[in-house]
Amino acid sequence: MLSKKISEIKQEILDVMVNIEVAIDYPEYDVDDVTNQQMLEMLESVNRKLEKLEKSFDNGKIIKEGIKTAIIGKPNAGKSSLLNAIVKEERAIVTEYEGTTRDTIEEFVTINGIPLKLIDTAGIRKAKDEVEKIGIAKAREIAQEADLVIAIFDSSKDLSTEDLEILDLIKNKKTIIILNKMDLKSVLQPNDSRLKAVSKHIIKISALNHEGIDQLYQEITKLFELNEINLDNEIVITNLRHKNLITKAIENVQKTKETIYQKMPLDIVAIFIKDILEDLGNITGEMVSEDIINEIFAKFCLGK
Repeated sequence: MLSKKISEIKQEILDVMVNIEVAIDYPEYDVDDVTNQQMLEMLESVNRKLEKLEKSFDNGKIIKEGIKTAIIGKPNAGKSSLLNAIVKEERAIVTEYEGTTRDTIEEFVTINGIPLKLIDTAGIRKAKDEVEKIGIAKAREIAQEADLVIAIFDSSKDLSTEDLEILDLIKNKKTIIILNKMDLKSVLQPNDSRLKAVSKHIIKISALNHEGIDQLYQEITKLFELNEINLDNEIVITNLRHKNLITKAIENVQKTKETIYQKMPLDIVAIFIKDILEDLGNITGEMVSEDIINEIFAKFCLGK
């Protein structure tokens, strides 16, 4: 699909490039001069298409790798129960004892068409031993790197010093705050100003009883609307090398436009246009010189 799209863009460039090459190398042929306006219109069209492909990369990466989602909270807040509720199996060990999860557990799930890479982290608190200390440090690091943080708090208790530290850790992150254990008497409420200062996405659930999980799914869907991309009809870039080549081609489009604005000779403009074709050819595996020669012979039937 990508190769086909790139080939279409290349053809649009070649349709102009052929006339430029013939005008330069075969002046005896009566070919209409390619005007600056024609070249600029072609470059604008190509630029729009390449930028659309370039912008698709972020969504493409999400589709390929999943939204990195960190589940964080104090020990025994219900992180592992939440993970189990989402993946619908006993993936994480759940006990009444704090600090059961010492290392991260990762699961890939799809929620309403949105792929998530869920990471259940060690409970954040003052570590009691060296192993737990390493797990907590890793949990903090993952929270900082995550695309989405699901911060879970025990709603049957008021916020502790450790809870406040967690809120401070995630205050600039895309976050859903979960008040867990709604089956118990609630002390902590969604309208708490300390919570609202961090996120407007605050919900109450019972992870153990799988209550409120659908509401969590709705909040995730609000935050990550992939419906903008019709995967059946639109190209989505998921390969970093391809994305970098497209970015380079866009840069060369801009350089080509500058040479036209500076009224450089046609053969100089042609060099920059060939650079664009070279970048795109590195994606499709096609040689630029061969493309141009084939187009010239096909269009003008020139003798070798």
